[in-house]
Amino acid sequence: MSETPTILLVEDDRQIRELVAATLEGEGYTIIEAGTAAQGAVEAGACKPDLLILDLGLPDRNGINFIRDYRIWSAVPILILSARSQEISKVTALDAGADDYLTKPFGVSELLARVRALLRRSPSEEREQLEPIIEFGDCRIDCVHRAVTRAGEPLHLTDIQYRLLILLASNPGRVLTHRQLLLQIWGSHAVENNQYLRIYVGHLRQKIERIPAQPRHILTEIGVGYRFQP
Repeated sequence: MSETPTILLVEDDRQIRELVAATLEGEGYTIIEAGTAAQGAVEAGACKPDLLILDLGLPDRNGINFIRDYRIWSAVPILILSARSQEISKVTALDAGADDYLTKPFGVSELLARVRALLRRSPSEEREQLEPIIEFGDCRIDCVHRAVTRAGEPLHLTDIQYRLLILLASNPGRVLTHRQLLLQIWGSHAVENNQYLRIYVGHLRQKIERIPAQPRHILTEIGVGYRFQP
């Protein structure tokens, strides 16, 4: 982490965003602001912050899915600022990969204390932040813009197909079990539905494999799960 930590603040409410930014800048932090999920993803890829502060109620995208996508290529701590106070909202965000959750309205002192606590995380406790571009065969995944191309042509993937592909591709050579994939993509309610996963893998192979019946990239580990071969 740099001597002056950089914090990315993704919040669509301008007044709250300006208040939080001014508060953190007053403590010596460098603040990058974004009002939408799309802008936040671009800024995250460009500035590689030391901490992400995220509102769940963004106008262009579900904040939970933003967390899941971001977690695939970055281990940077995530602090949620949200008006959603229900326990299920907190549990869902934390399970998706957030590190802490602060409910609006919040006190400035508590906000600063939580920011300091997350920034104290030592490097050994963090996974390496990957480059937000993944390439294999004639395919290219741009994690920032959520875009996939094959031989330079756009591939049109559903949200689930994209998230399944990027989860596999960001773990090259590693066997991901059926349970791991189902939990990460669909949640705990789907962890026993291996047939559901098999169908989506088949659809994905149709789009990225030259010969889907003889896949080179998404390999089946019989009875266990799938392994991605770049």
